[in-house]
Amino acid sequence: MERQAEQGPLLDCGRHQLDLSAPRVMGILNVTPDSFSDGGNFLRPETALQRARKMVDEGADIIDVGGESTRPGAIPVPLAEELRRIMPVLEVLCPQLPVPVSVDTSKPEVMRAAAQVGAGLLNDINGLRADGALEAAAETGLPVCLMHMLGRPQTMQDDPRYGNVTQEILEFLMQRVAACEAAGIGRQRLLLDPGFGFGKRSVHNYQLLRELDQFVATGLPVLVGMSRKGMVGQATNKPAAERLHGSVAAAVMAATFGARIIRVHDVAATREAMDFVAAVLSGGVAD
Repeated sequence: MERQAEQGPLLDCGRHQLDLSAPRVMGILNVTPDSFSDGGNFLRPETALQRARKMVDEGADIIDVGGESTRPGAIPVPLAEELRRIMPVLEVLCPQLPVPVSVDTSKPEVMRAAAQVGAGLLNDINGLRADGALEAAAETGLPVCLMHMLGRPQTMQDDPRYGNVTQEILEFLMQRVAACEAAGIGRQRLLLDPGFGFGKRSVHNYQLLRELDQFVATGLPVLVGMSRKGMVGQATNKPAAERLHGSVAAAVMAATFGARIIRVHDVAATREAMDFVAAVLSGGVAD
């Protein structure tokens, strides 16, 4: 008989509470025509809802919806276009899914609009650095994931350089935490994301993964996104569509080092891996 997991720290996502006592799986839902892995597949609200429900059935604990590709070299999307893409999908997903819906955006106007229709988390690759983003996030009352990105998506992979990548990114993120607290966003609402692949070479990504415990040591929940990324392809010599096994290995390593939310394309395989990690870290299940 399975041992009932004890409830751990809860992330207040509005209508939903996300228990972070064990690694949780965030399913990626891109409503974009140009995302590197699944661009163009889920643009219609009905198709997006079908995909989101499938991910929930496979074990996703949260669904992350994005309307602007942030792949290397991506061109910025105007506000009106991002709203046109994302809002019809959020209006369908938020009231119908049994899990929180996260919105992947850096625009304060999108943050406010998403919160009004029931989004449960703000996932900002820009760390709330856009004009008005701090104020908008504070107004929503939602938890926020602060990510590190060097430069902009158009140029971030041109020639990224660091002295000590872990130290520099940790310092940046803690500066953003301080800015959030000054804006009225309490630490209980904050998560950290080192930003794998966002202005980093593979050597930087591998160091960040090895030293992920330094981010965990801040006491804030850590979210990671390595699914199908170049750091996996560099190690496995596989194209994006064939990086399942490497992506699951990266997820297992991150969860073992203390990450609490794993952002992925392949939910079912990652869910099984996270269940195993949780069983080992918690002492297993009764025989």
